[in-house]
Amino acid sequence: MDTSTHIVMGIGLGGLATIDPAVATNPVMPGAVMIAAIIGSQAPDFDTILKLRNNAVYIRNHRGLTHSIPAIVIWSFLISSIIALFVNGSNWPTLLLWTFIAVFLHVFVDIFNAYGTQALRPFSNRWIALGIINIFDPFIFSAHLIAILIWWSELAPAGPVFLGLYGLLILYYGWRIIEKRRVVQNAKELHPDATHIFVSPSIRWNQWHLVIRTPNMLHVAESKQRTINFFERYQFVPIPETTIINAARKDPNLSAFLSFSPTYRWEVDESNEGIQEVRFYDLRYRSKGHYPFVAIVQMDENFSIVSSYTGWVFSEETLQKKLKVVT
Repeated sequence: MDTSTHIVMGIGLGGLATIDPAVATNPVMPGAVMIAAIIGSQAPDFDTILKLRNNAVYIRNHRGLTHSIPAIVIWSFLISSIIALFVNGSNWPTLLLWTFIAVFLHVFVDIFNAYGTQALRPFSNRWIALGIINIFDPFIFSAHLIAILIWWSELAPAGPVFLGLYGLLILYYGWRIIEKRRVVQNAKELHPDATHIFVSPSIRWNQWHLVIRTPNMLHVAESKQRTINFFERYQFVPIPETTIINAARKDPNLSAFLSFSPTYRWEVDESNEGIQEVRFYDLRYRSKGHYPFVAIVQMDENFSIVSSYTGWVFSEETLQKKLKVVT
């Protein structure tokens, strides 16, 4: 989820914690737990600092190690211990429990969007991306805001308010799971020979992005109000073992892109004198007829890389500027 959603979820957990007698009966604990829950709800995303290095490092590692099983434990112990150190009279085991819940919930909700996490590390490096909830879901965010306002307005105690909120969200997640299954089933009925169906939720409840892969074709579509509309079709061609492609795959930007994207199309352009270009487009993120998540590698006649980029761009002009900066 996005940062703002994780923040309101941290506040929500801090309010929910007031149902715990160890929190409610200790005057310093509500504040301490609130701080722990907010920080714990953000901690796994501290790896966003990797953006300062470059996009390739960020794409390859974000939501990886910091979202792993050992990291959940480490974050919980580290955050709760530091807070207990500075808050006299706090109950460390209780702080540890609620910090753990905050960190775990962050990782858990992240697996429901299309980006996913490596939540099973070190047992598996597989990315878990269920493609059910958009990275920013207006309902989840708004529901938290309403619950927080009800609590701060003293219209109802925090415990019952947030207990009701999370009960509602469990039902919401269940409904979204059912809706995604319907989308997949509809796609299978239209393409019984589909080998893969990639589903990405949009910010709208009734709209889903689709890439349907058959043995020979890639179909880019959307499901809107349970009706599938097709946009583009591309021939499915596995990445070949050619000199130019093999040289491009050595580039960190393209390597990071391929480690992240499960469905894409690629093209090679050798028309520019002295420059050869390899491009990859992630087909999951079609926006206004454009595929903004890309990887591009430019090489000279000797297949030496002269420039490359991976990330989000929404125009050719912007892409060329980024390539010049990298060069």
